[in-house]
Amino acid sequence: MKILVVDDETDVKVLFEQRFRKEIKSGEMQFAFANSGEEALEYLSKLSQEAVLILSDINMPGMSGLELLKRIKQQYENPPPMVMMITAYGDEENHTQAMQLGADDFLTKPLDFANLKEKLKTLQK
Repeated sequence: MKILVVDDETDVKVLFEQRFRKEIKSGEMQFAFANSGEEALEYLSKLSQEAVLILSDINMPGMSGLELLKRIKQQYENPPPMVMMITAYGDEENHTQAMQLGADDFLTKPLDFANLKEKLKTLQK
C-alpha cells in the first residue's frame, strides 16, 4: 500500500518512518511525503495510480488540506484515492467541512499511531 503523507512539518517524515519501520521494511507499506498541497498535487499528477491513500494535514501555508481534498475528489474519480485528514484542531467546523468535501476519515494530532496502524491494516484487506 502506497501512502502519501502531506504535512508542512518536516519532522512528520521521521515520525512515520520510525512508527512504521516494520511495515516499511516488509514492503507492506510505502510512504511518500509532500510538504504542501501544491506538492501533493504535483506528485499525484505524475504518479496518481501509485497513491492509494493520502493522509493530509488541514492547516498548511498556501493550499490548505481542505482545498487539496476538494481538488483530489474533483480530479481523481477513477478510482478516487482515499483521503484521511489530520488536524491539530479537532473542531467541529473542520470536521464537518472535511466530511462534506469527501474525506474518508478525520484524525487529530497528536496522532494515535496504534489507531492509525489498525485503520491502515483494515484498508489493506
